[in-house]
Amino acid sequence: MLTSVQKEILQSLINLYRKSQGKSIKGEEIAEIMNRNPGTIRNQMQSLRSLGLVKGVPGPRGGYKPTIEAYHTLNISSTDKETLVPIFKGGNLLKDISVAKIEFTSIPHPGECEAAIKAVGNIKQLDLGDKIRVGPTPVNKLVINGVVVGRDDMDNILLLDTTNIRSIPKKTVLDVATQDLITLDADTNMKNAAQVLTNEGIEGAPITQNGEIVGILTLSDITKAIAHGKESYTVDEVMSHHIITVNQDVMIADAIEIMNKNKIGRLIVVNHDEKPVGIVTRTDLLDKIAGLK
Repeated sequence: MLTSVQKEILQSLINLYRKSQGKSIKGEEIAEIMNRNPGTIRNQMQSLRSLGLVKGVPGPRGGYKPTIEAYHTLNISSTDKETLVPIFKGGNLLKDISVAKIEFTSIPHPGECEAAIKAVGNIKQLDLGDKIRVGPTPVNKLVINGVVVGRDDMDNILLLDTTNIRSIPKKTVLDVATQDLITLDADTNMKNAAQVLTNEGIEGAPITQNGEIVGILTLSDITKAIAHGKESYTVDEVMSHHIITVNQDVMIADAIEIMNKNKIGRLIVVNHDEKPVGIVTRTDLLDKIAGLK
């Protein structure tokens, strides 16, 4: 049975070892992270070596490396090919931290749902009360939003009071997209374009010229144009040329990432010949996730 100090040393060693991409870790590095005396670390390392959890590497570039048994003891995967499960705080991806395991601890209790997040990396960058997002996970694309209500530095576990749990369906964008694509000609005037969008109940449409998509126009673009006295312009003079297309086989989870990265609300869906076959909006994706579509 490991002591709390030994568990924290082992956890710190694994975190540093992963970050170093396989290089030996010196006792001083572990001591600095744990804010402990290097002598204490060296003494404890002797015990961990005798337990077969740590191996020493001699020489000037030497130090310590965790054994496979160390990963098993802390219930952490030792594979190098694992998929990164990210943690976000305030919408920003946290560096040097990933998720190894998620356990729901209080699902049976009405009004409560706590999740224990086993992390790999430095969890001390998170404090009680922080709102975080975990995921998506690699297989079922699970995304968890919650508030940190507990932090166990010894076992590297975060306790979340979950506010929202979603599993992104394994569907492609074509399964969700509007395939009866409505387009506008590049020489359409602003009034007619506004009428088409309003009559069709849509927020935006691709602009075509000689059969090719050359831009996209939204109601927001029309509003800005009118505000700047451009109501007599044609749509090709006010449209956005920033067109993002996705192949029809792209999964919903990946499409959401593309939208977030490019800060846009719609994507043009193209087939394998790069011909447009539909359009998918952020609302379409959210409705699908929520089970409304």
